[in-house]
Amino acid sequence: MAASAYESYPPELSPEEEKYLLSTVKDWSIAHGLAVRPAPTFVEPSSDPTGVLATTAPVTLFPSLFPRKCFEEGLAIQKAYNELYSAIARDEGWLKSIVEELLDIDDFVAKLWETHLAVKKEGYVQDLSLGLFRSDYMVHTDPSNTSAKPGLKQVEFNTIASSFGGLSSQISALHKHLLAIDAYPSSTASIIKPDALRKSQSASSLAKGLALAHKAYGSSQAGRPLCVLFIVQDPERNVFDQRHLEYALLEENGVRSFRVVFQETMIHTKLDTDRTLLYTPPNSPSVSYEVTTVYYRAGYSPDDYHSPQDWNARLHLEKSRAIKCPSLLTHLAGCKKVQQVLATPNSPHLKRFLPDDEVASRVLATFAPIYPLDQSEAGKEAQRLAQNPDSASRYVLKPQREGGGNNIYRTSIPPFLEKLPETHWPAYILMEMIEPPPLKNAILRNGELQRGGVIGELGVYGVCLWRESGEILENLEAGYLLRTKGDQSEEGGVAAGFGAVDSCCLIDT
Repeated sequence: MAASAYESYPPELSPEEEKYLLSTVKDWSIAHGLAVRPAPTFVEPSSDPTGVLATTAPVTLFPSLFPRKCFEEGLAIQKAYNELYSAIARDEGWLKSIVEELLDIDDFVAKLWETHLAVKKEGYVQDLSLGLFRSDYMVHTDPSNTSAKPGLKQVEFNTIASSFGGLSSQISALHKHLLAIDAYPSSTASIIKPDALRKSQSASSLAKGLALAHKAYGSSQAGRPLCVLFIVQDPERNVFDQRHLEYALLEENGVRSFRVVFQETMIHTKLDTDRTLLYTPPNSPSVSYEVTTVYYRAGYSPDDYHSPQDWNARLHLEKSRAIKCPSLLTHLAGCKKVQQVLATPNSPHLKRFLPDDEVASRVLATFAPIYPLDQSEAGKEAQRLAQNPDSASRYVLKPQREGGGNNIYRTSIPPFLEKLPETHWPAYILMEMIEPPPLKNAILRNGELQRGGVIGELGVYGVCLWRESGEILENLEAGYLLRTKGDQSEEGGVAAGFGAVDSCCLIDT
C-alpha cells in the first residue's frame, strides 16, 4: 500500500461516529478492567475517601500504525535479550566493575549493591532467578536519508516492575472489538484489518512466567500451602494492570498469590530457620503460606524507600529461599550504565555475553549510540556534545532510574549540567535521540480527547528463568505493549501521566 494511503489516518469522525466510539471505549474499558485509579488532580481524594473509583486508563481510539518488519523483529529478538541480561546478572565480577563507577555518586545504586553484599556475606540460599523483562523500542528513520527503511532502536531495557502487561492485553482486545462492531469508519477498512491487529498475550504469558518459577521452587518441606507474593506500592493507581496478572496466575495456572505493601513486608512475613519466607494473610491469621516467588512491583525507585526499615525489608526478602523477580543483581543489570557500556560504539562487551555472532549482530543493530559522561575518551566527547546547545538537541540525558519523568532532553541538557557538580556527571548516560516517523492519533485521557501528532514506543516482554550455574530453564517472548504519547511530550510513562496504552496496526512499508 502506498505511503499516501496512511496520510489521512486516523480519519476525521462525524459527531455521531465520535459519540459512538467514545461511549463504547469507556464502557468496554471499565467492563474489562482497562482502568486505573483516578489521579488526585482528576478526582479530589476527599471525593473518594475509600478509594472505590476507577476510570478508563489513558488509551488511543485507534490502533497506531507500526511497520510489520520492525514489530516482528522486536518479538523475534526478545529471547536473545533475555539471554543477554540473565548472563549479565550471573556475572557478578563484570557487573561489579560497572556498578563501582556509580557507588560514590548514586546513593540508590550504592544501597542496592550494599544489600547484595550483605546477602552474599550470609550466603545466598536460592540459585534460581526469574526475569519478567520488557525491552522498549522506537522506530527510527534516518532524517539525513529519506530513502532509508525504518529500523528498530532500543530506548531501554527494564529488569524490574515491567508494567502494563495486564493492560496491554486489554487494549489490543479493545481495538479488535471496535473493529468487529464497525465502530471505525469504513474509510479505514483497507488499513485496520483483522490480520493487521496483533493481540497481545502479555497478561497470560507473564503470569505463566510466575507460575513456572512457582513450580520450579518445588514443594514445601513442611507441608505448607504455597503462594507467590506481589510486593506493591500504596497507593497504587495502576492496580488493575497488576490484578490481571494475579487473576491469570490463579485462573490459568492454579497458583495462589497475595499482595503485600512494601512498607508492611516485615509485619506480614517472617523467615523460618532455613530462611524459608512465610506469609500470614491478615484476614486469615491461622494459615501461613510458604512463598515460592517474590514479584517486585515496588522497590525499583528511591521513592519506595522511606526509611532504613524499608531497606531492611528488601534485605529480609533477598535473604529468603523464595525466587526473586528480579534478584538484586538482575535489578542492577537494568542500570542505564550497563546499557551504555553495551551500546557505546565499538564496545567489546556484548560478545562476552552473546558469543553467537549472528545473535550478537541482531542485538547490536537495535542499539542507538550511547555514551558515558566520565573521563574516558568517549566520555569527554559526550561532555562536549552535552554542553553545546546545538549538538545537545540531538540527545537525551538519562539517570540510573526506572519509571517515567527522570530524563533530561535536548536543549535542557546544558543548563542541567551547569547546575550539577561534575563529579556527578558519570551517574548519567548520553543517548542519541531516536527519530520516529510522524504519526497521528487521538488519545482519551480523563474523559478528554486529545488529537494530533503522536510518537509510539514498542515494549516487548520476556520471561527468563535461570540457575546461577548458567542453565536457562525457560526463555520466552511474552507479548507486547505499545505506549503512545503526544509528539510534544518527551516522556512516555503512562502511570507517570505522559503516555497512553495502545496497540499495533501492522503495515508494510
